[in-house]
Amino acid sequence: MRVMFALTAPFVLGLTACGAETSGTLTGEEGEEGEYSINRETGETTATIETDEGTATLRSGSDVPVDLPAGFTLYPGAQVVTNTVVKQGVGSGVLLTMSSEDSAEDIAAFYKAQAEDAGIAIEMEMSVNEGKIIGGQSPDGLTFSIVATPEGAGTTAQLTVGNQPS
Repeated sequence: MRVMFALTAPFVLGLTACGAETSGTLTGEEGEEGEYSINRETGETTATIETDEGTATLRSGSDVPVDLPAGFTLYPGAQVVTNTVVKQGVGSGVLLTMSSEDSAEDIAAFYKAQAEDAGIAIEMEMSVNEGKIIGGQSPDGLTFSIVATPEGAGTTAQLTVGNQPS
């Protein structure tokens, strides 16, 4: 999963530089080639990237259906800001940005419990300026992180969950 996110990051960042274009091709730092399209009405972005490890696909936008790995759910009452889904072979990952009126502490605790129930060993947990960051992985390749930051009267949170079986 880390490989997938690392390979797709240059393409996603490259899309922001494309201005008014709604589709095209991109070439990564290592020569990977990809295609992208942006739906003008919804803002949804899709991309396909050819790598040495096979074809990776990306779908990102506020209306992309939330389909988290088993054991993880959308935080109750949260509003999806954007949802990015990456798939490559049997591996997949989700980067979900959401907002909630609840505290960063409550959101982080919710996802920490889900991660532990999914067999993920928490390897990092820290508090920064009333925000929370928690991350870990399971022996079978499931990775997890939550970054919850107070914003206005609520919280913005980014959940990353992915699996890259060995």
